[in-house]
Amino acid sequence: MTSTDPMRFTVPLYTVADAARIVGVPTSTFASWTQGYVRKFADRPAVTGHSIITYVAAQGARQPTIPFVGLAEAMVLAAFRRNRVPIQRIRPALRQLESDIGVAHALASRKLYTDGAELLSDYGESHVGTEEARLVRNLVVVRNNQLVFVEVIQSYLRRIEYADDGYAALIRVPAYERAEVVADPTRAFGAPIFERGGVRIDDVLERFWAGEPLDELAEEFGVPIDQLEDVLRVASRRAA
Repeated sequence: MTSTDPMRFTVPLYTVADAARIVGVPTSTFASWTQGYVRKFADRPAVTGHSIITYVAAQGARQPTIPFVGLAEAMVLAAFRRNRVPIQRIRPALRQLESDIGVAHALASRKLYTDGAELLSDYGESHVGTEEARLVRNLVVVRNNQLVFVEVIQSYLRRIEYADDGYAALIRVPAYERAEVVADPTRAFGAPIFERGGVRIDDVLERFWAGEPLDELAEEFGVPIDQLEDVLRVASRRAA
């Protein structure tokens, strides 16, 4: 896949709610990744977490704030979360990872896939005895005498395709079992689309809810009916 222009980094394509739905985390969780948080307690010092994914200041209410690279970074964080690793406890390790990889937006970089497991393991070794080190070690395993990410994280990383510049350029949305749904900043302004045919998921759902039969939609858009059924299953589950 060839490199695209800097729009992946600077043009906001998604609201927090939209981006959270694509990567499969609660909106409140995604908001804390973008804006950080302060937790105040009566009996101990406040806990602060800084932003850890790329976002752009909102230009108005309900306006997009997340560029494509921020969505890719969140995909990786969602994988960590699925592996039951509290992100707030490994924020220092994530900052160290970006420093060690030597590039900005490390979570959206191909270098994370190739070097990240070893670098995080090194962090764990250099911070032995801390809770953060224990959690970081839960992210990596030894396979074929090589340090790699655990399977949950590997499966998410395999859903990201990278451009020639080494950064994420396409995401295969993880919510679906059969439907081939992608987010591509060069098509449909990054909205989830069927890879085959390029039609927006929301457009198909809108027409189905308006009463159009699945078989007619499948014929018109060239999308197999089992993929349409998969998209409906996910949409119905979210609405429940």
